[in-house]
Amino acid sequence: MHFHIDNMTCGGCARSVTKAIQSVDAHAVVTTDPPTRLVKIETSSPQTLIVGALREAGFPPRES
Repeated sequence: MHFHIDNMTCGGCARSVTKAIQSVDAHAVVTTDPPTRLVKIETSSPQTLIVGALREAGFPPRES
């Protein structure tokens, strides 16, 4: 799945995004790109759980 996260602007944000995703699926493969604000996630977890974790962490995603 791919998301655009408007407020992921730096490496610290990217680490927080990754941590939020991996709190749902510790084995998720997360690729972040702060300059474009895109995140790619390879996971077997349902999208709703990933979106919920990102929102709770303060990084509401939108599909890209």
